[in-house]
Amino acid sequence: MAARFGFRFGVVAAAAAIASIGAFPASAQDGFPFGLEMTLDAPPQPGSKRVPSLDIGDSGEVRLELWCKGGKGQFSVAGNTVIFAAGPLEDRACPPETAKVDDDLITALSAASTWARQGDEISFDGPTPLRFHLNTN
Repeated sequence: MAARFGFRFGVVAAAAAIASIGAFPASAQDGFPFGLEMTLDAPPQPGSKRVPSLDIGDSGEVRLELWCKGGKGQFSVAGNTVIFAAGPLEDRACPPETAKVDDDLITALSAASTWARQGDEISFDGPTPLRFHLNTN
């Protein structure tokens, strides 16, 4: 009986600790944009109309469409802390200069350690700050 009480108390204490640091996803309206798509606040590359976008699933899985490359990744979020892990990217016969800006964007997103949301604007802070706009149309 004492062991069972101890286990239940441990589970309740662990859940309370996780909730207190904000590890449970907040609603999409005031928290991380799970289930939404967003576009990088940047101009298209010369000779193209494409601008990078992220389509984020309900569990943090993400489909990336960059200036040339595409692929998948995963976001993990706890409070305002964020970790992005990129999966393999499709090369799509990108010109070297476009491939480099795609790789630089992935590097910047992977190096971001915190995020913030202000309305439809999502920012990722790290060595290279990034700003995205939610696609609300």
